[in-house]
Amino acid sequence: MYQTLTFLHSIFRWLVLISLIYAIFRAYKGYRSNSKFSKTDDSVRHWTATIAHIQLVLGIILYSKSPIVSYFWKNFKVAKDTGDLLFFGLIHISLMLISIVMITIGSALAKRKETDKDKFRTIFLWFGVGLLIILIAIPWPFSPLANRPYFR
Repeated sequence: MYQTLTFLHSIFRWLVLISLIYAIFRAYKGYRSNSKFSKTDDSVRHWTATIAHIQLVLGIILYSKSPIVSYFWKNFKVAKDTGDLLFFGLIHISLMLISIVMITIGSALAKRKETDKDKFRTIFLWFGVGLLIILIAIPWPFSPLANRPYFR
């Protein structure tokens, strides 16, 4: 089960990244051109947040099943000084939770804004910050914190 979760979590990250980039692009374009906030824009906002939430659920389940995380918490005094263990035991989940909260708040605020321009600006800012945090928290193959392959 752990390997299946790891694979799903790894694959689903690409859906999160693609949907966020697309939502941010649409928000920027809509804001700059004073476009009407269409049903498509609202669907992109909604589905981007939903995809991020699905990834969060996969991540939390994976976190609870992970032998790395289990070792980290059982041997905290020693493990906190090991980069890989600290990253997956504490840094990754903390940053990802923060990013999903940012995306969720941005989605909820945008939904309630009165003007189309405010909706686009809200999505652009909140989803943009969420994406930036996610890019920092992903264990890229080139990351100095912890590295994993692009696909597992």
